[in-house]
Amino acid sequence: MAPQITGDDVGIRILCRKLVILKTESGLQWLIGSPFLPSVNVASTVRCIHTLPSDSLSPDVAKESDDIRGLIPRGFEIIGLIVQEKKDRKVEKVAADAVSAVRNLRKTLYGGDSGEQVLIGAVLDWNHENSERDIQFFISKKGNSKSVEQVSHVVYEDQPEKYIWERGCLVRCELSLKLPLYFPVSNPKDVEGAYARATEDVECKLRDPQVTYIIEAGNKTSSGGSEPIVLHGSDLDLPVELPRNAYVIESAEESYTKSLSCKYFLSETKNFTSSSSVEKDADKILVSVMFNRSRSSQKPVAPIAEYYPAAGNAKLLLISHKLEVLFYVPKDLPLADMVLKLTIPGLVDQLHSFKNKILPDLLIQQSLLRPYHFLPSGFLHPVTAIYELSYGEMEMKQVEVRRSLHLRLGLPFDRPLLRIANAINFFSTKDDMKDKSYPKGSSLLKNVHRDIPSSGVSGGIASLIQGSYEYYHYLQDGFDDSIQQSLVEIGDKDPSFIGSQEWIGAIELSFVLDKLLGVSCKVINVRSGAELPEKCRELALHFETQGTPIMIGGGVLAYTLLGVDYDDVSGDCAFLILDPHYTGNDELKKIVNGGWCGWKKAVDGKGKHFFLHDKFYNLLLPLRPNMV
Repeated sequence: MAPQITGDDVGIRILCRKLVILKTESGLQWLIGSPFLPSVNVASTVRCIHTLPSDSLSPDVAKESDDIRGLIPRGFEIIGLIVQEKKDRKVEKVAADAVSAVRNLRKTLYGGDSGEQVLIGAVLDWNHENSERDIQFFISKKGNSKSVEQVSHVVYEDQPEKYIWERGCLVRCELSLKLPLYFPVSNPKDVEGAYARATEDVECKLRDPQVTYIIEAGNKTSSGGSEPIVLHGSDLDLPVELPRNAYVIESAEESYTKSLSCKYFLSETKNFTSSSSVEKDADKILVSVMFNRSRSSQKPVAPIAEYYPAAGNAKLLLISHKLEVLFYVPKDLPLADMVLKLTIPGLVDQLHSFKNKILPDLLIQQSLLRPYHFLPSGFLHPVTAIYELSYGEMEMKQVEVRRSLHLRLGLPFDRPLLRIANAINFFSTKDDMKDKSYPKGSSLLKNVHRDIPSSGVSGGIASLIQGSYEYYHYLQDGFDDSIQQSLVEIGDKDPSFIGSQEWIGAIELSFVLDKLLGVSCKVINVRSGAELPEKCRELALHFETQGTPIMIGGGVLAYTLLGVDYDDVSGDCAFLILDPHYTGNDELKKIVNGGWCGWKKAVDGKGKHFFLHDKFYNLLLPLRPNMV
């Protein structure tokens, strides 16, 4: 275990796997941490891509805040800045300027004063390699002082997922809105003011005493017996100091509800391991918002309709939004605080992000914005992107949006990681199942090879699949994996092929991938299983450069190849095989122990050949699209 930071030690705990993003012209990257975790922590980092024209080391706070506002889930926030210094300035001065930049950004993003918040200013010498060990960390002293002090302890956590998700949980809140905008025909620009007023009205409604928040467990691992909890806007008021002799009449139910924390919905038996992740293991909570007008109100309820005379001819523009925010909360946080301090600000942030995207073209086209959540490799928490669905994914406007996100998140530009198909729905609800535009949640096992022992190849170098995958196997949930129609449409098969029980192989699959996904493939043919070990060097190069899974077919049962372990000196090799012929329950231990996913030698210790010498094999190598 990593050493703990205790007592009065000044220290920082690094949770993210990758602290330093590749050098850029600006040389700036924001540090993200959670105020709900012990000590000063860094959970992730994103690149600063907007700087002032006069100084490439000074962030453009206005543009940065617009981009970051809805990207990072509430419960995590900007707490620091790394500067890749190339002007040979005094390190302490650079760190102090970095802290000032962080304060300015936080004021725009979160409001208020960050005087009591410990902030990080870090400096990496531009002339050195991009190694996180070369970074000098400084933290701000309490108050608004511009002075900083160097950190004496930097701890790199070896089980960051476990560290984060055994202390907190993921919350989702969804809200559908319809905003009617009336504007005079003679002055169409007035619609912008109407839209601004409509969004402000929604913000007020979220804090209205009559609004209702329904909170419930969001996944099967949460305590299934917990009943949903209902909170009203009137329950969210901050406590008021009462006179000594005063008393408040409060129902037992209201008193009980106000005393509940997030633990009420969470599992007490969850066993976190080193491979725990938010997608698989984190407890989850759902929050639904209802603008309830049926409760009694102190205000007069009549008239029930109001009349606003128009000075002239007017038009109506109806704007529909579907907000969906994720945020991270500690398990002991009261539910009322969760709603007041995280749910409402998160919804407001996303509403403002929608407004900023829509306003420039409000009268030109009907926008269809939708938030999507992603968990890029190396990130400990999800990120949210807002896409305009009226554009196709291959249109340049949408490509440029993704390219900007890749730049900010430090993702490579030669693979499509933030397409809608890659989005993750951490929760599955009935509404999601009805909505065909939204990616469905999945209960399939993922990355089943992660905890498999080594191959046993002495001196070998393992080359593995890159990214994440789901394990589909036979007889799984009655899933119909027929792809016969595509083969008929491209002329590879006769119409009688549809509905038949004929098998398809690697060649046919290459046609399907090209037609449905635009993915080209390379095919390797071998006349006998005895020739497969000779292809290990070529297969290793594929996994290192393309990183896609390889289908093995031909005159035998089909397999998926996830990697090879190869010693180019001795020629010894092993193949990481995922077998789709498994028909049992989705139990990782059963799959691995049963050999359905594991390293296979061409010839095992008993002299048995895994690849048959009297059969031919076709290997299908999909080529990763070189685009975002």
